[in-house]
Amino acid sequence: MSEPNPLNHAVIAQALHNLRNGQLQRVKAMGFDEADLEALKHPATASMLANATVSWCSVTINRDALRCLFQRVSETNREIDEIDRLLRLGATTDILGESYGLTHQEVALRRTVIGLPKRKGRHRALSDEESTELWRRCSTTVRQEHIDPQDKPAMLRMAADMAEQMTLPLAVIWNALRAWIKAKQF
Repeated sequence: MSEPNPLNHAVIAQALHNLRNGQLQRVKAMGFDEADLEALKHPATASMLANATVSWCSVTINRDALRCLFQRVSETNREIDEIDRLLRLGATTDILGESYGLTHQEVALRRTVIGLPKRKGRHRALSDEESTELWRRCSTTVRQEHIDPQDKPAMLRMAADMAEQMTLPLAVIWNALRAWIKAKQF
């Protein structure tokens, strides 16, 4: 004896779920008409359709929706990588909250997940030499790459690059950049 077609079962289960929740238009969008809906009201009919060995339905792929979902997964993975990089470079909860909408709890969880120790206290201030070097590098980069100082994502990317290059905590660099932007020094 043949096994029931799992696609038939899935379609009937979804149709019945939609009907129970009053989503008649969704059931119709699946391809059922009024006479089909009347027949689905009877449990024996629904059971017979769900357990049929012959396939009475087919699957079509919505290519646009599929591509959109793939793109969303790619963007989500890229964002996770960016957040992890920023955390490793010394981003604060405030930076990640401002830039990505993360809560303190979400940032703490991300820190734990990537194995970062809990931070205690504030970051140190920049020395005069570090501040001068940071200003030189940042002002040059802003000019050469035509970065708008009001473009926070672009400035944060630049700050992360500077944190890597200068081996300074991102929070310290970000605070310096924000002060310079506020003072309209860029």
